[in-house]
Amino acid sequence: MNTSARLTAQGNPATHPELTPELIAQIERKAQDALDLLARISRDFAPATFANSLGAEDMVLTDLILRHRLPIEIFSLDTGRLPPETYDLLAAAEKHYGHRFSLYYPRHDEVEAYVRTHGINAFYESVELRKTCCHIRKVAPLQRALAGKKAWITGMRAQQSATRQALPRHSFDADNGLEKFNPLADWSEKEVWGYIRHHGVPYNALHDRFYPSIGCAPCTRAISLGEDIRAGRWWWEDPSSKECGLHVRRS
Repeated sequence: MNTSARLTAQGNPATHPELTPELIAQIERKAQDALDLLARISRDFAPATFANSLGAEDMVLTDLILRHRLPIEIFSLDTGRLPPETYDLLAAAEKHYGHRFSLYYPRHDEVEAYVRTHGINAFYESVELRKTCCHIRKVAPLQRALAGKKAWITGMRAQQSATRQALPRHSFDADNGLEKFNPLADWSEKEVWGYIRHHGVPYNALHDRFYPSIGCAPCTRAISLGEDIRAGRWWWEDPSSKECGLHVRRS
């Protein structure tokens, strides 16, 4: 059995880091720092909301918010094309924490018009059509979710892609008119998975099958050893365009 086949049979090693005393101490320090920031957000920027895409990083923040009972809303965007494993995680997380997440959906008339005009999988045909689909299914529902809020929180990390390398922990989102926070901006993938394993946080089963970044099912695939962790998202596009519009300035 070759190396790739052996690793596939054993599962994804990235999701199973060795929980050494040093790693546990490191993630606990960073978790406390993130918790302090979340507490400050809930106190100084209420009402605040957390955009939970149900990825590994977002589950870390979900655990911090709900385990410590912080008054921060948690919402997810249901695009209508998520993988079954993502819906399974949503149900498992709600049961695990005894908490119902807020869900926002795209407008059915906009989805119907897009599909009627361009086709069900038109996003493969051009970056413009892909971004239009993302706008309908993600950006517009996000704007509804953020209405009336003073701050929003994401699980983005600087190491995730070339488009996020200069990611700040706090900035002003001029497009949406509110503060934006990325409490895990300086976390490594190992630290994220160390936290998940150490605290028994529920996560998407696709992560164990080499899906480090999970979005809509047609736009997400597993990656190979050595590939960038965002290589499985919109893999047919140039890396410089690989954002859905949720975190790209429009002005």
